[in-house]
Amino acid sequence: MTALTLHPDRLFPVDPAARDLARSIHAGTRDSPIISPHGHVSARMLADDEPFINPTQLLITPDHYVTRLLHASGVELRQLLGDDVDPRAAWRLFCDHWGRFLGTPVRLWLEHELSSVFGVREQPSAANADDLYDDLCARLRLPEFRPRALLDQFGIAVLATTDDPADDLAAHRTLNEAGYSVLPTMRADAYTDPSLPGWQEALGRLGRSSGVDCGSYAGLLAALQARREYFRAQGATAIDCGHVDAWATPLSESEAQRLHADGLDGVISVAGATAYRRNMLYQFAAMSAEDGLVIQLHPGVLRNHHDPTRRRFGPDTGHDLPLATSFTQPLRQVLNDFGTAAQFRIVLFTVDETAFSREIAPLAGFYPTVFAGAPWWFLDAPAAILRHRAAVTETIGFYKTSGFIDDTRGLCSIPARHDMSRRLDAHYLAELVVSHQLTEDDAHLIAGDLVSLIPRSTFRLP
Repeated sequence: MTALTLHPDRLFPVDPAARDLARSIHAGTRDSPIISPHGHVSARMLADDEPFINPTQLLITPDHYVTRLLHASGVELRQLLGDDVDPRAAWRLFCDHWGRFLGTPVRLWLEHELSSVFGVREQPSAANADDLYDDLCARLRLPEFRPRALLDQFGIAVLATTDDPADDLAAHRTLNEAGYSVLPTMRADAYTDPSLPGWQEALGRLGRSSGVDCGSYAGLLAALQARREYFRAQGATAIDCGHVDAWATPLSESEAQRLHADGLDGVISVAGATAYRRNMLYQFAAMSAEDGLVIQLHPGVLRNHHDPTRRRFGPDTGHDLPLATSFTQPLRQVLNDFGTAAQFRIVLFTVDETAFSREIAPLAGFYPTVFAGAPWWFLDAPAAILRHRAAVTETIGFYKTSGFIDDTRGLCSIPARHDMSRRLDAHYLAELVVSHQLTEDDAHLIAGDLVSLIPRSTFRLP
């Protein structure tokens, strides 16, 4: 069997002098508490604190980074997802395709999870799949592998979730009463586009949770405002917007009401739905300028690209794909109106890395309210993270960036992803030191701030 080992110098520079510096810089942040201001781990799962049943449920099923690569290698999703999946058979497929993850960040994360969290010493393979499955099942029955125990083990100081505006947030209250800082983040995408399936039903849920009738456009805004206030009272500091583009263009109230009525009647046009959605993003910005909730804007993804997969397995199953994305023109109205307002703040994310240096960094380099979000989704990989640093640092430095975003549904991948980020920051900072652009003291200070001060201040975390 091939040993599973984590090289202590992984992701550090090749140059010996820079590598030595990177080791030292990373040592200063390696054990720092994790601040996770954007992710998708279930608060209900953490609150219930039930044991994980098997490694498939923990490491494969919730992680679309894993399932999409297996699917791309010829594994059918019905063998990985759904209530009738045989978890042992799915695990065997995962182990049999272990080599397909080579060269990807997924492989780095999985090796870290298996080695550091579960003490696995052999690389998964077809030969050891069953033994490994049985060993992991036995470990998962132990109290130290329950969800909250893992939170403690990982040193997660702050964890933000992503939540529907109609959620009662009872799970968050349970966790916070138990001493965990698990913060809700309101994501209202389902309410912003009248052409989406289920939009009318979503309005009904929102009306019941807010006590406000959403049958009118004004009612919808009032309901969302009420839920923002509720989320803030439960500790929320941000909202998340995953719109297909970054345009935020206001409509007159009468035009917005006309489109709202068309949506309720099921006759809204594509152009009308687009105008309505773009208006809603503007309205969210106006609300944030009043209540201070930070906008996390994640545009530029075509959701659910493969209709048969969406119909059978639902959203967030690995077939969201990137689009070319622009920010400068789309956000001009918002930034003219709110870009210097004291309470307003927006963090811009992209899966189009050409936008980092072309648009996001220049915007953040002028507007005090604009911050450059970390590489996300297809870009949270070693080479792309280093390219991001090079693309934005010369324009805005380090303190107008967001800090690392793990953006994961897989609880056990959180420490692996943050360690990767810390190693790459150490890599980048070490090279600035050896090229005499920073002092070693500067590098240590920035590395510490990137994992604590910067994310806390950017997202207004407690």
